[in-house]
Amino acid sequence: MVSRNLARAARALSDAEMMPRVDILTLQEADKETVRAGGHHVARELAEFLGMNYAHAPMNLPRNEEPKPKQWYLDFEERIAQTDTGDTGVAILSSFDFSEVARLDLPWHECAWRPRLALYAHFRFGAHDLHLFNVHIDPHASTNEQFEQHEAVLERAEKLEGSVVIAGDFNTLSKKSCLEMRRFMESRGFITPFPNGIATWRAGAIRLQPDWIFLRGVGASRHGVCKFSGVSDHWPIWVELAFDE
Repeated sequence: MVSRNLARAARALSDAEMMPRVDILTLQEADKETVRAGGHHVARELAEFLGMNYAHAPMNLPRNEEPKPKQWYLDFEERIAQTDTGDTGVAILSSFDFSEVARLDLPWHECAWRPRLALYAHFRFGAHDLHLFNVHIDPHASTNEQFEQHEAVLERAEKLEGSVVIAGDFNTLSKKSCLEMRRFMESRGFITPFPNGIATWRAGAIRLQPDWIFLRGVGASRHGVCKFSGVSDHWPIWVELAFDE
């Protein structure tokens, strides 16, 4: 099942039928040899399908404590057992060489098993520098606690020159949180081509917008949501970057 889903995802990301062929891809909840992933290293195997380089940062799940209960409306995914030798995390796949890669541990509250991680990568394209942050924000956190996690990323981003992209699962699970997060990011000089109200996640009849791409120092010539099903409960979002000459 996992192998088949990886192959389907690779086709959708590379055949240019539903979206442009992907040059750089960010993944959240990228399992590494967990039981729920059938022992597969998702980032590595997807990179092999696509012929890409990859970087993966594991969450380093704490095996000496049990995960705290989740809110009922978020308690739908298969959990990773304390005895599971695998891990999950975030990953960046790229057709280009990485100039630098670094993990960013984000502040967290209440439960060390919940998302608290970002992955940074630096790329050079001729005279252009691209700084990319792949983030996975805690869905259980309050808005202010989510902002604390964003702040850890922005603190590093504000020291960088060149184009900066912050992408990932922001876990904005209501219209209010979308608006507040967008205002927060825009107040720090980042913009997004995606309007509010665009669904990027679904479960039954429920549609939410947890996924975002924010830009600073670079434009977007095109963007979209690729609504293919059967691989993830998230739909991939994409943007074509427009660098100044």
